[in-house]
Amino acid sequence: MVINCIAIDDEPLALSKLEGFIEKVPELKLIRTFDNAVEAIGWLKLNRTDLIFLDIQMVQLTGIQFLEVADPHSEVIITSAFEQYALKGFELSVTDYLLKPYSFQRFTRAVSKVIEHFAMKHNEVNSSKKESFMFVKTEYRLERVDLDSILYIEGMKDYLRIVCLNKKIMTLQNFAQIEKMLPVKGFCRVHKSFIIAIDKIESIERGVIRIGGQRIPVSNTYKENFYSLIKK
Repeated sequence: MVINCIAIDDEPLALSKLEGFIEKVPELKLIRTFDNAVEAIGWLKLNRTDLIFLDIQMVQLTGIQFLEVADPHSEVIITSAFEQYALKGFELSVTDYLLKPYSFQRFTRAVSKVIEHFAMKHNEVNSSKKESFMFVKTEYRLERVDLDSILYIEGMKDYLRIVCLNKKIMTLQNFAQIEKMLPVKGFCRVHKSFIIAIDKIESIERGVIRIGGQRIPVSNTYKENFYSLIKK
């Protein structure tokens, strides 16, 4: 994972120190530095960055004014010698506030918050991609099944029948294998012979689910879990 960042500071020594710290963190890639916030605003209109290191006291435009004007869709770590702006910074949703002179240890603590945030976003994206479809074993091949198309899955002796909006697939995989491939939030086992797609339920009456023209019973074994899911 690489996090692109820019640094804005009108003090050459402070900017040089920041560049040195950034170079020591493998996850960070410094793509631009600016000695004034006005130039940075112009650059951000045409470019994007994941993280901004931002000084407060600068000529032409302060760091606080920059945040109010630019409203950047990036993580922001403020670097300032003046602690009185910390509250205002956090009101503007900055990730952290580094008070100059800050140590490398304090710098890494701030950066770790950004790294954790992007790691979580990365995992969420991968998770959603993984859960959009699955491949099941049929007699002669692996067949792709879009999860959004599944109505229910029915056990039929040695086979499972996956009933979709546009097709039916027979597979030798068992319920335990299929359940590991399905997202927990979208599907529910309601009977020893049935898994249903919760968002495809048409009605529920007296312990019987109607879905895709099929009437599926909810057994006592799975009743409590099923009703707890649909009430959320």
